[in-house]
Amino acid sequence: MEIPDSMRAMVLRAPGEPLQLMEVPMPHPGPEQVLVRIHACALCRTDLHIMDGELPAPKLPLIPGHQIVGTVVGLGSQVPQFALGERIGIPWLGYTDGTCRYCRRGQENLCDHPLFTGYTVDGGYAEYTVADQRFCFRLPALYEHAEAAPLLCAGLIGYRTYRLAGPHVECLGIYGFGAAAHIVAQIAIHDGKRVYAFSRPGDVKVQEFARSLGAVWAGDSNRTPPEELDAALIFAPVGPLIVEALRATAKGGTIVCGGIHMSDIPTFPYRLLWEERMIRSVANLTREDGDRLLQIAPKVPIRTEVQLFPLEQVNEALSCLREGQIQGAAVLNISGE
Repeated sequence: MEIPDSMRAMVLRAPGEPLQLMEVPMPHPGPEQVLVRIHACALCRTDLHIMDGELPAPKLPLIPGHQIVGTVVGLGSQVPQFALGERIGIPWLGYTDGTCRYCRRGQENLCDHPLFTGYTVDGGYAEYTVADQRFCFRLPALYEHAEAAPLLCAGLIGYRTYRLAGPHVECLGIYGFGAAAHIVAQIAIHDGKRVYAFSRPGDVKVQEFARSLGAVWAGDSNRTPPEELDAALIFAPVGPLIVEALRATAKGGTIVCGGIHMSDIPTFPYRLLWEERMIRSVANLTREDGDRLLQIAPKVPIRTEVQLFPLEQVNEALSCLREGQIQGAAVLNISGE
């Protein structure tokens, strides 16, 4: 296909400002990069943290978005991994140096010199983008473009959060039942876990959605579940939820925080942490996480619930996400395919 000289993109000029629809120059792939025509890009709460200035030093001006599904339409001179016409997914982690102590010991998610899609390099709220071939994934044919997009962050970060809860979990609590939670819940239920879903107080619609996916109980985040949790996953960026989860967790339980940003954690009595309870966080993802999830997804099979928006309505979609009005994941339908 003929590649145009420019493209439409939603651009962040400065934190605190809405995104602007602009005509920008077409990006060109470097030696190890692919040029991708974007079909769909899912929205993420991390995008809100970037726009609100809660994450420091974004590239500016910036095209946000890091859950990208598209077709390869251009290849750098050193790209053996993909061919023209292949459909691929582009996630949050866009580059690692491969040489720092974390990369050398298999913890590339903690790399000292990373690049992040839609944060430190341009992302997917646009018609085209470029990406490092090493950090792209082939996607299961089962999923349409919009259905696949939430797997690339909500799914990958959610899956890593779930794995870090440990292997001996029978009763799992999930706080903040949004895009990541609705994917993780399906995996956990497939694995035979009993899932307890916690939402904003009074959000009956989300609680019904959780039960429709197989949760054995769903209720307000300040309620005590009918049995103690072996582990709790927290996806809402609300520090006090850590204390609520500790109150609900059994001896030896683990609290895993799956977000990149969270409000301050209030003080709490030591007795809530005692008996070998543990609080830990998740940072980014590894390519191994991606390979594992994309193998698992068709087997469950994971069903992603999506609400579609055109590119030019991204600010409205982000407002809906901020206000908790999205069931499942919001996705930009960019190519119309």
